[in-house]
Amino acid sequence: MSLTADNWPIAAALLQFPAVKRDGTVVQDADAAEWLATFREVKDAGFDAVDLTDSWVRAGDLSSARLDELKAAFTEAGLTAPSLSAIRRSVIDAQHGDENLAYSHRTLEAAAQLGQTVVSFGLHQALTPAQKEALWFWTVPGHQDPDPAEHPEVWNAAVTRFRELGKHAEELGLLVSLEMYEDTYLGTGASSARLAEEIGLQNVGINADVGNLVRLHRPIEDYWDIFEAVLPWTNYWHVKGYQRDENAATGLYTSIPTAMESGLINYREVFKLALEHGFQGVIAAESYGGDGLSVSAANQAYLRRQVLPKRDGYALGVSNVTQRASRVS
Repeated sequence: MSLTADNWPIAAALLQFPAVKRDGTVVQDADAAEWLATFREVKDAGFDAVDLTDSWVRAGDLSSARLDELKAAFTEAGLTAPSLSAIRRSVIDAQHGDENLAYSHRTLEAAAQLGQTVVSFGLHQALTPAQKEALWFWTVPGHQDPDPAEHPEVWNAAVTRFRELGKHAEELGLLVSLEMYEDTYLGTGASSARLAEEIGLQNVGINADVGNLVRLHRPIEDYWDIFEAVLPWTNYWHVKGYQRDENAATGLYTSIPTAMESGLINYREVFKLALEHGFQGVIAAESYGGDGLSVSAANQAYLRRQVLPKRDGYALGVSNVTQRASRVS
């Protein structure tokens, strides 16, 4: 049966909840009551599911007993946790790649214990000092993966390490999704699709977070072209909205976070294309700035009200699993 607007899993990302609170509390080491308070806030905002974004709590660094406490906390709050997003832990980081790979394996094990279905990894690296000082970090250039034509060994390392993670995830019954992000091998539609194809595993796909590219203050690839390239591979999806303005004559390119229905990306039409490709994955609602949790909740309401199918059988396209099978066979 196909998912519908009523039962589609839409999780709240935890971007608004810092790893260290203003009173100095380190959330990673906090009592489970602190976690429960956060989960209740998410529930009160109107969500039934949460993405365990590791910028808040690193599930991969919790003991088995603490993982049980984490699961008990979101369960008590009335939430499920179908997804986990591991942020800025690139497995090809020149300094920390081995450490990040080990962390990624631990994160998969944690996700399995928590009963999750999908883990999102990326190739974006830690914010630079200049990015941390900026109001919007994406307005300042960060890490760039080297040209794969000039450094094929780095590209091959990404393929090999993600394939390793994919095989581990397969043993655990999990999906792996690779998050799109600028200036990495997941920074264009073609490169992202090529990476997924070369990895060649049924359970490894793309997190079509095209919002990460639309927000850049520079010329960008047409978002329709990106989606057309990656939606056949998409198995999980970070969604968010950005208003964007361009004036090529003056070199002005700017963006600002907004609700999805007010942004540049026409999600109503993009989801039609996604459904044609059989997308049935978890969605994580995100937003930066201000009361981002409330904006994320408004994004969820928009998806259920205006975008997602109202009845079973709406999406009649070839499933993305079948399509990937034909590509990697």
